[in-house]
Amino acid sequence: MADVIVIGGGLAGCATAYYLAKDGVDVLVLERSELNTQASGSNAGSLHAQIPHDPFVNKGPAWAQRFAPSIALMARSIEMWHELPGELGVDLEVSTKGGLLVGTSEEQLREIEAKALLERSHGLEVSLLDQHDIRQLAPYLSDRVIGGAFCPIEGKASPLKATLAYADAAKRLGVHFRRHCEVLGVERAHDHYRVLLASEVLLAKRVVNAAGADAGRIAAMVGIQTDVQGFAIQVAVTEQTGPLIPHLVYSAGEKLTLKQNAIGSVLIGGGWPARWHGRGHPVTDPDSLAQNMALALQTVPALGPLRVIRTWAAVVNGTDGWRPILGEVPNSPGFFMNFFPWMGFTAGPIIARIIASLVQDKPVPLDIDYRPFLCH
Repeated sequence: MADVIVIGGGLAGCATAYYLAKDGVDVLVLERSELNTQASGSNAGSLHAQIPHDPFVNKGPAWAQRFAPSIALMARSIEMWHELPGELGVDLEVSTKGGLLVGTSEEQLREIEAKALLERSHGLEVSLLDQHDIRQLAPYLSDRVIGGAFCPIEGKASPLKATLAYADAAKRLGVHFRRHCEVLGVERAHDHYRVLLASEVLLAKRVVNAAGADAGRIAAMVGIQTDVQGFAIQVAVTEQTGPLIPHLVYSAGEKLTLKQNAIGSVLIGGGWPARWHGRGHPVTDPDSLAQNMALALQTVPALGPLRVIRTWAAVVNGTDGWRPILGEVPNSPGFFMNFFPWMGFTAGPIIARIIASLVQDKPVPLDIDYRPFLCH
C-alpha cells in the first residue's frame, strides 16, 4: 500500500509527487501514456498573471470578481518558476520580460482599462499604454495596434523540460512511476482507496486526481460531478531568427498569442481550434492555421520572411467557470483534486505545493490565500 497514489503524469502530478516526497511521503504516480505527453508538454509555455481578456469581456463582472483571486495564485507561482531551476537543477528557460495585451480599437482599450482596474485591486502591477507608449516599448508591433496593457511579471518557460525535471527530482527522492497504466476505477474502502487497473488493484491511503482533461472521468469514479473538459487547440512555431519579440504578446480582440523562445523561434497561437481525429486525438486544422498566421503577420510584420517549420495540436484542460478545483473532496475523505483550468502550466508549481500540504494535513508553506478555491 502506498501512502499516496497520484493519478496523472503531467506537470500537476509530477510536481505534486515531488513536493510530497520532499516531505517524506511514500508516493506512486500512475500515467496512462508517457510522462509529459499531454497538455503539460504540448502547450506553448506561457506564464500568465493577467485575467484572460475574452472571458472578462464575455462572461461579465460577476465572473471577473469570482476569478480575480486567481491572480495572486498565478503571480506567486511565477515567483516559484524563478526558483525552480536552482531547486530542480535544470535550466527551464524561464524568462519574464513582461506580458503585453494589445488593442486595435478604442472599445478594446476601454475593456483593457476596466480589466486593469480590477487586476490592480488584487495587487497585480499593470501599466496602461497609449499608442506612443506601445511604440516605445514594442516597436515590432504594427500601426494597427493603438494601445494596451503591460504586466512586467509575465513571460514563458519550457514545457518540454519542466514536467520531466520535476519527475527526475521526484525519482531521486524515491517516487515510483508507472507508465501505460490506465485507471479504470477508484473505490473507497474503509480507511483507504482501491485503485483499479486492467490487471490488478492498488491500495493507497490517499489519492490525488491530477489527471488533466481526464480529471472529470476520474472524479466521477467517486461520485464527483465536474464540468472538466478537454479542448483541442493548435500552435505553430517558426524557424529561428534574431531577437524580435521579447514579450508575451496577446490580443484583446482576436485569437492571437506570440512569444519567442530561447533558441529564437517564434511560437504563434491564441486558442485556434484544432480538429479531432477519428481515433480520438487532436490534429491541426489548415483553416485555423491560415487565419492564425494572417493575424500574426498583421500584428508583427517582421514575421513575414520567416517559415513555419512545425505545427501541432494539443488538448487544453478547461471548465466553463475557469476557476480551480482544489483540495479534499467533501464526502470522500482522502481524495484530493488538483485541477487548474486553462492556465495550469503557470499555476502548476503553486497548486502542487498547496495540494501536497493539504494531503498531509499540514499548513501550506506559502504566504498565499488559496481557500476561495477549495472544494466545498
